[in-house]
Amino acid sequence: VQLQASGGGLVQAGGSLKLSCVVSGRTFSNFVMGWFRQAPGKEREFVAAIGRNGGSTFYADSVKGRFTISRDNSKNTVYLQMNNLKPEDTAVYYCAARGGVILYTVQNDYEYWGQGTLVTVSS
Repeated sequence: VQLQASGGGLVQAGGSLKLSCVVSGRTFSNFVMGWFRQAPGKEREFVAAIGRNGGSTFYADSVKGRFTISRDNSKNTVYLQMNNLKPEDTAVYYCAARGGVILYTVQNDYEYWGQGTLVTVSS
């Protein structure tokens, strides 16, 4: 299974970015998908997760109301729409996948990982 994340970049505080992650090698609709991030000098943390059909989502408190996770099973792609970005959102963002139905929030529960895409928010 391969995950390819893209869409990162430099944005001013208050701006928006949309990340994408394309999955190949296995039936995408069988995966629960998650987004994590790792800021410089910090541990990787959970951002958001989405169920296999997109009907269920879960967010970290720090991004709730600003970020939206979604998926398009016809395109094997999961998205992370990030609005009202803050400097503290600066991090490398990773997409992750695993089978099952539970929306996992712990990185060790995910089986497959993308390479990460850097998001930098300037103040």
